[in-house]
Amino acid sequence: MVKRVFLVLIVLGLSVTGYAYWSAISDPVQRDTQITLAGWPEGAAPIRIVLISDIHVAGPDMPPERLERIVTRLNALEPDLVLIAGDFVSDKALSTHRYAAAEAVTPLAGLEAEYGVFAVLGNHDHWRDAPAFRAALPDAGVVLLDNEAVAAGPVALVGIGDDFTGHADVDAAMATASEIPGPVVVLSHSPDIVPDLPNPVALVAAGHTHCGQISLPIIGRLATASRYGERFACGQIDDEGQAVVVTAGLGTSILPIRLGVPPDFWVIELGPER
Repeated sequence: MVKRVFLVLIVLGLSVTGYAYWSAISDPVQRDTQITLAGWPEGAAPIRIVLISDIHVAGPDMPPERLERIVTRLNALEPDLVLIAGDFVSDKALSTHRYAAAEAVTPLAGLEAEYGVFAVLGNHDHWRDAPAFRAALPDAGVVLLDNEAVAAGPVALVGIGDDFTGHADVDAAMATASEIPGPVVVLSHSPDIVPDLPNPVALVAAGHTHCGQISLPIIGRLATASRYGERFACGQIDDEGQAVVVTAGLGTSILPIRLGVPPDFWVIELGPER
């Protein structure tokens, strides 16, 4: 009897692990939202923003070939602006292959967006080799923002450094945005910078939390990687009237599995009130 129960538990464990790995490598879910603003520039058309994060290029679940397929899918959406909220690579203990910075970001060269492709670094990028990413991303056509702002179509886009590794300088980044006309959109790896923003902005786009990556019935998310717990854990959040969007990301961290939390990306329509 004991042996039979033991075998059943082994089979059950293997089945759950197999399902969790299948979930990790499944096609990412597209999540859509519309955010309207009273102060949208007069005469400017709405823009379509695609937000991705936590790509975590590494074997076995996210080889560059899989990222290439995702890029093709994103281009079919004809985005005006692509935002990448960091963590291009992974250092999973069970990685079957680790890719250099240039190998990891090369597929992103295929991204097409009228107003450009912009990114910030994540904690894994800093832990691995931040200078290598600073060199590789421009070669892939991706503009890296580091506590600075640029004009991106009708919006002022602010890229804030990674809060998790102490690279965020919110005051410096927001100061540069004050000289650029248009609604302010903030891109940061971790959403934990939100309470530090001096003024509400049109949109904060972030990742890092993976929406927990593993979420169990009744128990819920095992972790959020945020010092604010569930406040910025996942999805579209109305934080005191400020729109925050946190994606679950495309890849995985620590283990190449997802349970109850599929990979996803966001399509955000940003424009004037109707």
